[in-house]
Amino acid sequence: MTNKILALKYRPQEFKDLIGQEIMAQTIINAIKLGKTPNAYLLTGIRGVGKTTTARLIAKALNCQKNENSKLVCSSEKFCPTCQEIINSNHIDILEMDAASKTGIDDVRELIENSKYSPTSAKFKIFIIDEVHMLSKQAFNGLLKTLEEPPPSLKFILATTEVRKIPVTILSRCQRFDLKRVSVDQLCAHLKMITVKEKGKISEDAIKLIARTSEGSVRDSISLLDRALISQSINESKQVEEPDVRKMLGLADKSKIISLFKEVLSGNEKDALKVLDELINNGLDAKNFLNDILEILYIFSRRINLGPIKKDMSISEADVQMIDQYSKDIDMQDIGLFWQLTIKTIDDLRVVGNENLSLEMFIMQLTHLKNIDFRKEILNIENNNNQLSNENLVGKKIEDKPRETNIPNQIKNQLKSTNQIMTDPVKSYSQDNLSNKNEITSFQDLVVRAIKEKEIELKYDLERNVKLVSFNKGKIDISFNEKLNKNFIKNLTEKLLLWTGERWIISLSKNANAKSIYEKNQEDRSNKIEEFKKSKTAHDIQKAFPDAKLIDLSEEE
Repeated sequence: MTNKILALKYRPQEFKDLIGQEIMAQTIINAIKLGKTPNAYLLTGIRGVGKTTTARLIAKALNCQKNENSKLVCSSEKFCPTCQEIINSNHIDILEMDAASKTGIDDVRELIENSKYSPTSAKFKIFIIDEVHMLSKQAFNGLLKTLEEPPPSLKFILATTEVRKIPVTILSRCQRFDLKRVSVDQLCAHLKMITVKEKGKISEDAIKLIARTSEGSVRDSISLLDRALISQSINESKQVEEPDVRKMLGLADKSKIISLFKEVLSGNEKDALKVLDELINNGLDAKNFLNDILEILYIFSRRINLGPIKKDMSISEADVQMIDQYSKDIDMQDIGLFWQLTIKTIDDLRVVGNENLSLEMFIMQLTHLKNIDFRKEILNIENNNNQLSNENLVGKKIEDKPRETNIPNQIKNQLKSTNQIMTDPVKSYSQDNLSNKNEITSFQDLVVRAIKEKEIELKYDLERNVKLVSFNKGKIDISFNEKLNKNFIKNLTEKLLLWTGERWIISLSKNANAKSIYEKNQEDRSNKIEEFKKSKTAHDIQKAFPDAKLIDLSEEE
């Protein structure tokens, strides 16, 4: 006795069994009843939502013997011979081709040759091409004419997960149906039905977790349920719980991740790393963990902006209470920075060998970002300026005395400019800060600002030791050479905070093609010299002075 996997065992055999695709199913049924079927169907959607299943259902509906003989019974209890052969994948007139393995023009040419012959026993000959976007350009071109004007008894059904890769000339010849992701509620109901039929024992929370993890894919959700029920079948008295499914999938407990956030928001780096170690020891998957972080950041932002969160399929009541409690310690600026850093860490996982070390660095960076209190620093600056202003008011009477005439002019000017700054220090700082917020919009602006502020060491590193990879507002990606000051990132972050009033993320990249400003200038200089050597002026100079060597070029101002 053969045992089918649940995904095949519970594959829909009628349009009414399709989950979450009711509108599409009704449209296709109506078109078949009215005899207004297109030459070619194009079914698109993510994996596991029913593209190939729908293609087979269309083939059955077009060729069902019940269409010719209304007295004939054809249903899930007893299918007609044609439908049964299609279900068993052995009907001679229904040809399925996997374009992932047959991508060339020769495969399509064979298909076109077969299209010339009439169907043997069915009403329509049907070609189902799965993953059609994998066909080569030549294969698509070979398919165009037949797809536009096929024989009356031929229908094409194309299925793909990457519709944007299909040429427009193919799309315009097909009737397109987009199969949507199935909602968590519908998946949960379907999984419960299967569990009852299979006499399995699994908790509702575990089913919800499986439904969320499958991301709208019916096949994925049934496959995960199959795995969970197999683990339960060894001990039939035990019910599969949510923690069991989390361990099976390598997912972190969401409540533990929220607890991790509590430690990060409190600045407890050691405790945060302890929670992370515990999650890693429980089989944490790095990418899933970071995606969970993004989800929790999103929930925090909703809590801050839209008020209390309602309990739904994606979050438990206990998690809602924890988020309500901890959302008081985080604001949207923190969430924005955390979000950017999480996205960057996900990208870094592709090039980093040890994922766990990346996660530890990620947690330490989160704690560091939270500990930078921008408002406090600005307040301290304003308080210091107020203190200077008060001292200036006391000293002003002394400066008004006739003795002042004995002070040299240079010192007078210095005192005058100092007094201007001290008279309204808060206004001076805030105006300068506001005007500077729009100044640093490029890496060159940053270098110019370092020169203006007389940060000589910082300017030297920016020009010679730092290689810019990308520059965006609030975020700079760099690579560097071995001569870079070890405190460079810390110094630059502090200066950017002071100059712009915003916290910036400085991230390191392994881009080997990036060049420093100095290297670019040297390269430009060499190119200009080489270009000048080819000019008529250079030839005339070389002719007049045969022993002369061109060392440098300078533009006359």
